[in-house]
Amino acid sequence: MDLSRPVTPGRKLMGAGPLDIHPRVYKALASPVIGHLDPSYLQSINRIGDLLKPIFGTVNATTNAVPGTGTAGMECCIANLTEPKDNVLIGIAGYFGDRLKQMAQRYGADVGIVSSPAGSPVDPSKVEKILKSGKKYKYIALVHAETSTGILQPMDEIAEIARKYNTMLILDVVTSLGGLKLTIDRWGVDAAYACSQKCVGSPPGLSPVTFSDKAINIIKNRKTPVSNWYLDITLLMQYWDSKTYHHTSPSVLNYALLEALLLIHEEGLEQRFERHNQMHRALVAGMNGLGLKMLVEEPYRLPTLNTVKVPDGINEAAVRKYLLDRYSVEISAGLGELSGKVWRIGIMGYSASPQNILLLITALSRALEVQGYKADLASALSGATSEFDK
Repeated sequence: MDLSRPVTPGRKLMGAGPLDIHPRVYKALASPVIGHLDPSYLQSINRIGDLLKPIFGTVNATTNAVPGTGTAGMECCIANLTEPKDNVLIGIAGYFGDRLKQMAQRYGADVGIVSSPAGSPVDPSKVEKILKSGKKYKYIALVHAETSTGILQPMDEIAEIARKYNTMLILDVVTSLGGLKLTIDRWGVDAAYACSQKCVGSPPGLSPVTFSDKAINIIKNRKTPVSNWYLDITLLMQYWDSKTYHHTSPSVLNYALLEALLLIHEEGLEQRFERHNQMHRALVAGMNGLGLKMLVEEPYRLPTLNTVKVPDGINEAAVRKYLLDRYSVEISAGLGELSGKVWRIGIMGYSASPQNILLLITALSRALEVQGYKADLASALSGATSEFDK
């Protein structure tokens, strides 16, 4: 029997997630494991909730992190707010909007769909057309930052439509929480979920969620019990609020999340958001210098997850392999209908730095040249560095 442990290579993580994490977060992972009802640990749970609220842009009392990745947060929101035969409307602008649809269907909802072509956001006029048809929908669920396509969904108009028709709003902020400004309360979002390993800057395994008082009241007055016991928000609230046993909380992951949240607030929210936007502009300038095109038009580009079109004649998988083998840089492939057509480049949290941007541009230029693509590296680096100087 081989008792050795495979060596974990050092990588520059610039894909769809997870991303690199700050040394202080690594240090927090070495904290002692203590009981999940230990008074000291429960103080950390309380602080996580308090620190998450401004990042979400909410004052919701029910704000904390559920165990599991971002998909657990998605399921938490859908499971708690969906009962059999509920009419719900799902906006689909990519792979993860479709996952919302699949979850709602599994919980017995009657699902209506508003879809958009790859690279385009959900059209608010289509949402309103369905809502004003006379059929009452319990909620609209859609993705704010679509990880599969690099779409940033404009929210003001859809939020106004949801209020107009008294329809709840569920929002996926997996790739925006901690990297982009969120205004959950101003938009009137009733439930939102994210993940720990992207812009927030900690390891995978936790999913920040927030529920409005209205949503909690609806959940408490359900006709049927929440089908998912583990993610029943009323049971989780009893743990967060009254410290009643519910599950064995992953203490070390929560310590890491707490440290990551402290780093966000130390940097300052507005400064952090501007850093992500600046790194995005530098990356786009670099891609333009290399002669590469972005999938998404400028008004709807997601700064934290950038989809770059693969040029004709280029083997996209070979490029990713070259980056990983020669430079230890990870970027992601396209998902679903975009498989083989785009690269997904993440600029999130600790990974969103000038050094990483310049390394990626240089490595990608070389990977393309190996396949016969003529790349102007000098132009690309000049374009990127000019954004750093602004």
